[in-house]
Amino acid sequence: MRFLSPSEAARRLDISAKALRIYEQRGLIAPTRTEAGWRSYGPEEMQRAGEIVALRALGLSLAQVAGVLKGEAEGLEPALALHQAVLEGAARRLGDTIERVRGLRAKLDSGQRPTLTELTRLQDSTSGLSVEFELPWPWGGEYFRLHDIRPLNYIVGPLGSGKTRLALRLAEVLPSAAFLGLERVLSGDAKARLDADTNLRLRVNHAIDWLVEDGAVASEALIALLIGLEAEGPTILVVDMVEHGLDTPTQQALSAYLRRRMSLERPLFLMTRSAVILDLASIGTGESILLCPANHSPPIRVAPYPGAVGYEAVATCLAAPEVRARTEGVIAWRPQGHVYEDGHLSARC
Repeated sequence: MRFLSPSEAARRLDISAKALRIYEQRGLIAPTRTEAGWRSYGPEEMQRAGEIVALRALGLSLAQVAGVLKGEAEGLEPALALHQAVLEGAARRLGDTIERVRGLRAKLDSGQRPTLTELTRLQDSTSGLSVEFELPWPWGGEYFRLHDIRPLNYIVGPLGSGKTRLALRLAEVLPSAAFLGLERVLSGDAKARLDADTNLRLRVNHAIDWLVEDGAVASEALIALLIGLEAEGPTILVVDMVEHGLDTPTQQALSAYLRRRMSLERPLFLMTRSAVILDLASIGTGESILLCPANHSPPIRVAPYPGAVGYEAVATCLAAPEVRARTEGVIAWRPQGHVYEDGHLSARC
């Protein structure tokens, strides 16, 4: 095997060149140098880097990876427990899909043809959890059904589209759900909560270690968000503007972290207007998008590919973090006594 440049090595390992630099800074890997002083990765360095990547995939922080490479076992238990939970969730989803395939084959044997919907749903990682309820204002009591709730669910819409009211209503009607609003500060109560709950503190610290190693900034906004995400309690969490107070690298790291820990047993609903949090090119089968249209038509689930109904509207709603910063605190205003009907302003008391 020839020696590889950092970009070539990163591409072969399916990581970023920045990750390789971080591994080097932590003393986990020591690339050789060319006569010109450039970093170079040979067979031994690539083997060690591959081991680091594999351990990271198990959920270990770089500090824990360093310990494992030295033959230590400290920190392995919580990381392996989380990995086991992820695998068990995947196994349940796979078992459900196998049962659906078995059912469709039985229909074929009896002379019945599966419907197109039944066939396309075989690619879905679904929970089977559904909810039906009346939509709040501005939809005026229209009935809404949300079926097959995914581990990660994004709520998107322009300013004034009603997405916050939808999020609050979901937190009311979903079983064992809670709403995590924008008042996410590391208050005295939050610090006392961490001091009193050792397990929560360990989970939050582990999450921070992971995120910081992936480029996040350990701000109070991030820690307060993690306290809500990692706390025991609600089965379902609805989060208001998950990117609130987080810069671009932190949003990138958080998005990867949420995907790694997503669970059917504890699905998340994330309000967002960030193209970093909701990367349309990276969304998987365990994720879904709920769009609240500007004309106050009922919310719809949008497939994540160009040409799908609502896709362009979703893409338009998403903004880069620097744009989000310019609109921080901006709210939509509408004269009292008026509502929108079919996209037009009309008077109603």
